[in-house]
Amino acid sequence: MLNLDLSGGSAKKRKRNVNERVLFKFKNFGEQGYFPNTEFNIGCNFEQNVKFLLEFAQPENGSRSIWSFQLEVHRHPPMHVFLFVVEEQVELSLNPHCKHCQYIGWGNHLMCNKKYHFLLPSKETIAACLEGGPKNKTDSNSVIIGGENRSSKLNLIEIEGHMMHGVFHSNGFGHLLCVNGLESNSDLPGRSIMDFWDRLCIGLRARKVSLRDISQKKGMDLRLLNTVAYGEPWFGRWGYKFGRGCFGVAQETYQSAINAIQNMPLALLAHHGHVGTININEILTVLSRYQMLSGHSLVTLSDAIHFMLELKSRIPKDSNLSSCYPGLLVDTTCRWSPKRVEMAIRVVVEALKRAESRWVSRQEVRDAARAYIGDTGLLDFVLKSLGNHIVGKYLVRRCLNPVTKVLEYCLEDISKAFPKQDQGFRVNDSKGKQQYKITWVQLMKDIYFLYKNILKEHKGLMSNYTGAFAIIPAASRIILDTKYFLKDYKGSEADSKIEADKSKICCAIMLATKDGFGVEERIMTPFECFLLRKDVTFDELKIEVEKTFGDIYLGLRNFATRSINNLMSPITGSELVFNVMKPGSKIVLGGVIMSNNININGGIFEGIKNNNIVVDCLCGTKDEDGERMVSCDICEVWQHTRCVNIPNHEAIPDIFLCNKCEQDILQFPSLP
Repeated sequence: MLNLDLSGGSAKKRKRNVNERVLFKFKNFGEQGYFPNTEFNIGCNFEQNVKFLLEFAQPENGSRSIWSFQLEVHRHPPMHVFLFVVEEQVELSLNPHCKHCQYIGWGNHLMCNKKYHFLLPSKETIAACLEGGPKNKTDSNSVIIGGENRSSKLNLIEIEGHMMHGVFHSNGFGHLLCVNGLESNSDLPGRSIMDFWDRLCIGLRARKVSLRDISQKKGMDLRLLNTVAYGEPWFGRWGYKFGRGCFGVAQETYQSAINAIQNMPLALLAHHGHVGTININEILTVLSRYQMLSGHSLVTLSDAIHFMLELKSRIPKDSNLSSCYPGLLVDTTCRWSPKRVEMAIRVVVEALKRAESRWVSRQEVRDAARAYIGDTGLLDFVLKSLGNHIVGKYLVRRCLNPVTKVLEYCLEDISKAFPKQDQGFRVNDSKGKQQYKITWVQLMKDIYFLYKNILKEHKGLMSNYTGAFAIIPAASRIILDTKYFLKDYKGSEADSKIEADKSKICCAIMLATKDGFGVEERIMTPFECFLLRKDVTFDELKIEVEKTFGDIYLGLRNFATRSINNLMSPITGSELVFNVMKPGSKIVLGGVIMSNNININGGIFEGIKNNNIVVDCLCGTKDEDGERMVSCDICEVWQHTRCVNIPNHEAIPDIFLCNKCEQDILQFPSLP
């Protein structure tokens, strides 16, 4: 929100020694009210909040565009990290256009004057950041701008391996470029880094932030694994949702794929000989371990993966997890004694043993057990309670036959699931309960086994996925093709703290743009909020709007207001704003750019506007989405290499013809 201060008042500025290094708390840095005696986070737009924040920072090596904060993670033992903030002048940048905006769908946003990079260096990159590049001499690749060496700024931005790197445009739209937690030899866990980033975005009043999730662990794509387990990627815990799909994936398609793969019944596995290239018994053996550990029925694929990932977070890497299995527990209100229930269980298990691992209907099991148990009520209770329970070294499986719709039972010997543990059990002397220990290493092997043989798409083996399981590879591919996620922080719209003697008006800019169908007027900017006195006129408001939007956007430096487009009746510039508009109203101001002396190839938009490039892929994509593409040498239309059957590991051919042009050539008449 912007202060149109026409009252002559001035904000209090924080004064301190520029050489003073202040220590801030990492755990609550950026929270509202964390910085005293400042306007940070109150009645300000994003860029103003950044400037207020930097009043507390330490300039690096006398730089006017690089600052740092020293953050205390914990006091005992002492641990500190540094937050670097780098201001980048877009007009002087080697890469003024933003490919991240292009990929998330913000390519039509007006280019901003500045970018702000927020960096948490890792142990490997901290030395380069503290050095800040060349100091006393200039190498051949350095450029001196305003007395400042630009190579030091480029070093900070371009170094890879930071714990965190996020970048904001001066209008509050941003991108989280990387998060590297403990798995990447970082000083901080990924969750702590994301909590810090989220607080920073909220405190600075960011508008929207995107990210590209391509994180992997031990060869597994985490966005697929976490989505199957939790219904959202890992970043979804902080509110990041579907932003844009690659290869033409729409949000509805993405959500349908999640629902299909999450709700896949594990019981259907028992009726398939193979899934992919693996015999189904190998998969059932792995699942039986965690069926036993869970203590409750794991019904769907989501249940199994969710339980295994939760288990992973509880097992130390250098330790085991012990679990006890007392068998079928009898409620104290049960009208049968534990001895009678135990005898009925033994009879049912023996009946299933005689079936020799084949599936038997509930009625067959009941009829076989009635020869020894006359109480049908007791039999019904046991058959109802035994489903997916451990009895001795057996797992009693129960599922609904997908064809006959009849409830069936099967006995599985799970002693083979624990080959290194003497059938996987150990007896406690005190209670006589069965116990099993699982290691972190074994758990990770099992997660990878299920990922590789159930979730991962195997090219050329699609025919091995039959029945309902044919959905899995297609759903997995859709989830993997969704890499761009987005969080809407609302920006200044979320700010309700308005001074009692002032009111706000929200303004946006409308420009006339040319497209293939002619000239179209459209709103080019998000709304910025202005705090006004009651006696502010429209002429005064227009002057402030031109200045403010010119400070934020590169293409609006020479913008001149000509009209207010959404008023019902014409007004004069001397009229008071609040005689015509209610506080909180939105105004759209139309105008023209008086002169455009900006020397940037590709236009004044974040995405490069090139009317000669046409994207029209078989998957439906009409714009660049960050995936590899190839252009037809005749029609020059771009398509994904994957969609035209060029594998990623193969180079793009020197000459490529799309299917349409190839068919047109084949229809040419033969030469005489």
